[in-house]
Amino acid sequence: MAWLRLLRSRRVGVTTFFRLMGEHGSARAALEALPEVAKSAGVDDYSVCPLPVVDKEIDWAVKCGAEMLCFGAPDYPALLAEIPDPPPILWAIGNLDLLARPTVGVVGARNASSLGTRMARKLAGDLGAAGQVVVSGLARGVDTAAHTAAMKTGTIAVMAGGVDVIYPSENAVLGEEIGRDGLRLSEAPMSLTPQARHFPRRNRIISGLSRAVVVVEAAAKSGSLITAEMALEQGREVFAVPGHPFDARATGCNRLIRDGATLLRGAQDVLDVIGGGVENAAPEPRAAAADPAPAPVAKVAPVDIPPAPAETRTLAETAALHQLILDRLGPSPVSEDQLVRDLAMPASDVASELTDLELEGHVSRAPGGLISRTG
Repeated sequence: MAWLRLLRSRRVGVTTFFRLMGEHGSARAALEALPEVAKSAGVDDYSVCPLPVVDKEIDWAVKCGAEMLCFGAPDYPALLAEIPDPPPILWAIGNLDLLARPTVGVVGARNASSLGTRMARKLAGDLGAAGQVVVSGLARGVDTAAHTAAMKTGTIAVMAGGVDVIYPSENAVLGEEIGRDGLRLSEAPMSLTPQARHFPRRNRIISGLSRAVVVVEAAAKSGSLITAEMALEQGREVFAVPGHPFDARATGCNRLIRDGATLLRGAQDVLDVIGGGVENAAPEPRAAAADPAPAPVAKVAPVDIPPAPAETRTLAETAALHQLILDRLGPSPVSEDQLVRDLAMPASDVASELTDLELEGHVSRAPGGLISRTG
């Protein structure tokens, strides 16, 4: 209770929290000294976080099934405790046993291409099969693909807002599944809606939890690059998937490789560096039925445009659908079948729009049903 009051008090961040704890020996003593400390810093009429505020947060956490992990406690993630600015308190919903297993971060672009999401699914699936828990940020694109592929073997979602606030809303079902079968973590107060400024702080937890961080796609200025930079500062291994030089989503990864990150071709490249094998393997899966069902198709972000016939679609809807298709494509060719699966739309709808985009010069076709974006 005292730790949470201290951390939620005005102008007390991670650095100040640990400094006050070091200077005063306990959270209770720090709370008593805080008004005088603030006054010496030029802040008059300072008051610490009221007790009812903390009571309300803890009561809501109990109702949500969230558990509090405090720095220094046995259940606090050991790797995360090693970084320069570890969260003093984490809220967790899900399977805490995942924190004791080896972990790899997989991050990338929110507007990932079809090739990018395929790569993320393949990497996360292979890493999970080798006993690694996949850590990501529950964002659209690469994060979603990685979490989905690693659901059966273990995945951790680090959230920028409250651990009870699943963002973006389109990942509500995925977030609930992770809370049930994986683990959701956050240092933010319960019920906090995430803001843009919260995500860089969240990214240091993703890298801090991970022995290695893999970047699948990243623009020149992106949150994924921030995660990679933090990973390097924390002494973690950084891997990047190379991409086509003309694809803006590959700029960040290619730059990371140029600056010393390890070029990644597959999960084995990660395992060769950090180790992996039978001793790190995930628990044996339950026996399959005699006639197993086909592997589920990874979830993708829902299409914002209803799959209405072209003649009933407005100009705005058509333009938005064209942009959605173009966002999935890059200079590297991808099969039309794969594009249809990624978009989760009827093949006839996609085919007709691809024809329009080809006539307009936005896409080009290659033998074998391959499609790429031009310009």
